[in-house]
Formats: sequence, C-alpha cells, structure tokens
Amino acid sequence: MLQIDAYIYGIIGLIVGIIVAVLILKIAGSRKIKRSEEIARRLIEDAEKEAKIKKKEAVLEAKDEWFKAKANFEREIQNRKSDIGRIEKRLSEKEENLDRKVDILNKKERDIRNREKIIFAREKAINARDAELEKLIAEQNEQLERIAGMSAEEAKKLLILNLEQEARAEAVQIIKDIKEEAERTAEKEARNIIIQAIQRCAADQATESTVSVVHLPSDEMKGRIIGREGRNIRAFEVATGIDVIVDDTPEAVILSGYDSIRREIARMALEKLVVDGRIHPARIEEVVAKCEKEMDIIVRELGEQACFDCGVHGLHIDIIKLLGKLNFRTSYGQNVLQHSKEVSFLSGIMAAELGLDPAIARRAGLLHDIGKAIDRDTEGTHTQIGVKLISKYNESPIILNAIASHHEDIPQETPYSVLVQAADAISGARPGARRETLEGYIKRLEKLEELADSFKGVEKAYAIQAGREVRVMVEAEHIDDLGAEQLSSEIARKIQAELEYPGQIKVTVIRETRAVDYAK
Repeated sequence: MLQIDAYIYGIIGLIVGIIVAVLILKIAGSRKIKRSEEIARRLIEDAEKEAKIKKKEAVLEAKDEWFKAKANFEREIQNRKSDIGRIEKRLSEKEENLDRKVDILNKKERDIRNREKIIFAREKAINARDAELEKLIAEQNEQLERIAGMSAEEAKKLLILNLEQEARAEAVQIIKDIKEEAERTAEKEARNIIIQAIQRCAADQATESTVSVVHLPSDEMKGRIIGREGRNIRAFEVATGIDVIVDDTPEAVILSGYDSIRREIARMALEKLVVDGRIHPARIEEVVAKCEKEMDIIVRELGEQACFDCGVHGLHIDIIKLLGKLNFRTSYGQNVLQHSKEVSFLSGIMAAELGLDPAIARRAGLLHDIGKAIDRDTEGTHTQIGVKLISKYNESPIILNAIASHHEDIPQETPYSVLVQAADAISGARPGARRETLEGYIKRLEKLEELADSFKGVEKAYAIQAGREVRVMVEAEHIDDLGAEQLSSEIARKIQAELEYPGQIKVTVIRETRAVDYAK
C-alpha cells in the first residue's frame, strides 16, 4: 500500500515537474521574444539615424559641389573678362598705331607730291640743257671735222676699231685668267680627292724575297734532308723545282727560286717532312703532291678574301684563283695582290668623291694587274694578257679599258680608267711601296741632273727629295722670267720622254739677280 502511494506520488511529482518545466520554457520564450523585439527595435532606430546622417552628408556634399562649381564659374568669368580687357587694350593700341601710320602716309604723300613738282621742274631744266648741249656738240663736231679732216662716220669707225681691239685684248686676258683659275682649282680639287683617298687607305711596306728559310730542330736533320749520296735533296728539287741550299747556317736550310708559289709549296713540304721524320724520294713526292693540293685551296681562299675585302662580287672562280696567285707575285718588292687591293680601295674612294659608281671603280682596280698572275707563262705585256683573260668571262668594256689603259698602252675611254691609273700611280709611288737597287737609284739621280744640265743657260741642277724634285739654277743674264717658265716646261717634257721613274718629278727653275754695293 505504501509502495502504491509512493508510486502515485512519484507520478504526480513527475507531472507537476513537467508542467513547471513547460511553464518555465514558455516564460523563457516570451523573454527571448521580447529581447528580440527590443533588438529589432534598436536596429531600426539605428538604421533610421544612419539614414538621416547619410542624407545630411549627401546634402552637404551637394552644397560643396554647388559652391565649387559656382567658384569655378566665377573664376572663368573673371578670366574671360581679363582676356576681353587685354584684347580691347590691344585693339585700342592697334587703332592708335593705324592712326599714326595714316598720318605718316598722309605726310609721305604730301612729300611725294612736293618732290614730283621739284623733279618736274628739274626735268624741264635738264631738257633745256640737253637741247643746249646737243647744239654745242653739233657745233664742236663740225669744228672737229674741219680740224681732223675726217667725217663723223670715219671717226666712229676708227673708234669702233680701237674699242674692238681693246675688247679682244681684254677677252684674251679674261680667258687666260679663267683658264689659270680653272687649272688652279682643278689641281686643288684633284689633290684634295687624292689626299683623302690616301689618308683613308693604309698599306704595308714592300717586302720582296726570292728565298725562304726553313728552320730545323737540329743540324742532324740536314744530313737526312740531303740523304745518301744526295738522293733526297735531288728528289726534292726535282719535285718542287726549287733549289735547296744547305750551308753553315745553324739549324736552317734555304729554299731559293723565283716562282713564289712553288717556293711556298716547297717550304710547306719540307716542314711537313721534317716534322714527320720520314724523308725518302717516295715520301717526298707524296708530300709535295699533297702540298700542291693544299696550295690550290690557299690560293682560292686568298682570292675570295681579297674579293670580300674590296666588296667585289660575281667573279668567276678561275679569276678568284688568279687573284690568289697574285699574293705570291711581287713587283719592285711590292706584293701584287696587296697592291691590287690598295688600287681598288683608292679607286673606290675617289669615285665616291667624284659622284661615280664606287663598285665599278673597285672592281676595275682589283683586276687591273690580273695579267701578272700568268705573265711568266704567256707572251705579251701583263695588260694585254689581262684583257685577253678577262674578256673570256664577259666583263664589261669599262673594266677591260681600265685594265688595258692603266699604263697608257691605249687611250682611256672612261673616267674609271683614269681613276685606276691614278690609284696605280699613287700605290706605286708612295714612300716604301717599291724598292729599287742602290745602283739604279743613283743612276736615276745622275741622269736627272745630267738631263737638266744639258739645257742652255743652266748653271747647275740638283736632284733632291729622293729624285722627286729637280732644282735648276739658271744664269739670270741669259734667261729672263718668261724664259724660266718655258725652261721648266721643256725640262719636264724631256724627263717624261727619256726617263722612267715612279710617281712624278717636280721641276723648279730658280732665277736670281743680286745688286751689291759698298758704302765707304
């Protein structure tokens, strides 16, 4: 019974607890709702306040923009007023200037009218004087005709004849002056062009040799080069065509021959044999043949490099090889390939200065001595050989004439021929370009002085500046100033006709008179 009561009370307590819990949850829910409503109300109030603040800020910004626009407008109005004021001021100044100019023009117009009146009066007086002068001249002419015994027409003819003679004399003098001025100017311009070309072209000095020296590792190698009973050296000389000189020079042998290409082949072959160590006739022939093939490659490369350096293109491969061979040919100690390149450079520079085509000038300059590559094996001058050779490869007539005429064998037909001749002379005549023997040099100087002394009235002649100038002292009592000029021309012509010389020779005739007295 007690247990049942306890159970019932427990159930009743549980129900009461549930009811209390439900009441508590309701109370808590109502509080949360009230709190949420309060928060919502506060948010709405804050939003309304913020909206009012933003509205006020927008109104203030709009007012600021309005005030700024108003200030800018007023400033622009003020600037325009200032500009209008300046314009009005300038216009007023111009108006004043125009008024002053109008006054000046009116004054000038009045002065001109006054001057016209004065001039008209003077003209009237001059006409009267002219009439009076004509009357007086007619009277004087009649008197002159009576005194001179000739009519006015005869006097006019005589006067015209005298004037004509004077005019001719003056014309001759003017022509002479113009000619002299042209000669002076032309010489100056030519010198300037040549000087510029020379200054822009650098070249080496002359080096000529008919021997080559091959250095050996030891003197024992000389015996191996000679071979048993000289069979190696004989086989080498037969294969190369070059003489081998074995003397007392330590650790060296000398190769001698006039053919520079074969001497270079021999030098290359001997150096290879010395390095290899196997020296016998069969090996010698094998090495020489190999070096000949290498020389063909070297010659072609030298020709191609020369064409590249000079800017010359389109040459046939045979011509390029011949250009390479010129590197092993010398003329008075001057390397012919280097000389040809130098002539090419000089011709191109002078052609550019004269307004001609530098490419044609360089091509003609490079090929002008091409005949020297084969002139040892062919009859004729190197110019004839060069023209015959180049004509096979369809070169232009300008190039052919430049090759044929650069030694004046035929007339020069184009300016390029003249340029090539001038460049050839410059290249050969510059100091150090060519060498000559001392004996030939002295003979040339002696012949130069002897030729100048052969003229009548010459007191003494001196060759100076390494034979590039001859100074002639003449007897003043036998040769006057005009005769001195004539003598210099005659000596120059005789030198051209009888002597061979590089470059040009200056002839200077000196005529001196002295008057001496003593104060006692």
